[in-house]
Amino acid sequence: MSGKDHNVQFPAPIAPVYACPAYYRYGPELPQSPIIVSVPHAGRHYPANVLSHARVDRDGLERLEDRLADLLVHKLIAAGQCVFIARQARAVIDLNRAENEIDAAMMAASSSRRSVLASAKVRGGLGLVPRRLSALGDLWNGPLGWDELDRRISEYHRPYHQVLHDALHMARDRFGHAILLDIHSMPPLLAANGAPSPRIIFGDRFGRSASGRLLALAVEISRAHGLIAAQNHPYPGNYLLERHGNPAHNIHAIQCEIDRSLYLDAAFRWPTPDLSRIQRVVMDLAEGLAGELPQGDYAQAAE
Repeated sequence: MSGKDHNVQFPAPIAPVYACPAYYRYGPELPQSPIIVSVPHAGRHYPANVLSHARVDRDGLERLEDRLADLLVHKLIAAGQCVFIARQARAVIDLNRAENEIDAAMMAASSSRRSVLASAKVRGGLGLVPRRLSALGDLWNGPLGWDELDRRISEYHRPYHQVLHDALHMARDRFGHAILLDIHSMPPLLAANGAPSPRIIFGDRFGRSASGRLLALAVEISRAHGLIAAQNHPYPGNYLLERHGNPAHNIHAIQCEIDRSLYLDAAFRWPTPDLSRIQRVVMDLAEGLAGELPQGDYAQAAE
């Protein structure tokens, strides 16, 4: 791909109300519904120091992205919904990993001991800073310095999660409950035993991050649009849901994985006319979930 192609822009329908190195924010400071939308893997900013450190070209690093997943929420932005979109590419830092999900094999030697979490994602090369992709091998020339990692955490990771925390608590204080809708995209799933594959998967960490009532409604809305929907398998959700979902305190978090072939071309690079249809699905999901009480006795309990 040429450098010119990398500069193709897909502006949101309105300008962000706030932009910082970590994220773009859309919608009023005080949420207008219980829904807070997050798009953590659509960032397309690759700092010069990241590109110069890479042993693969930018096209290779872009394979980590949820390609153009931010376009899926444009109707929500136009409607005034509270939306947060990551600015930094996932190759820079993965906002859906804990701060200690660090691949020690890619880090420079250090005199200080650092506690790291060798999760399954880290062991697969997809930690806080991704180390490798199966199709490409190692992504970087040499180790990453701890000071650089700490800078990325401080400037990108913590601000994103802090602003989500604040927005969710403002929504809960205003409406009695809040729902994080975390938007991702996935490669098409292979059919199993001849059965059609799900095109959209909702995760709630197997009931730990959201009311089952909300997840069931999300599946119902998707099926009404003619999409095969599934729950938790193979994507139950990760750190974002673990950190922010707290149903016992009326904050629910749902991950939504959408098949990229529903809105991108055969090369999974550029949007197709079907994008508008999937934007409508996402809009209906947000509207439907916003009108649903997570528990049947919620109104009485909140008084």
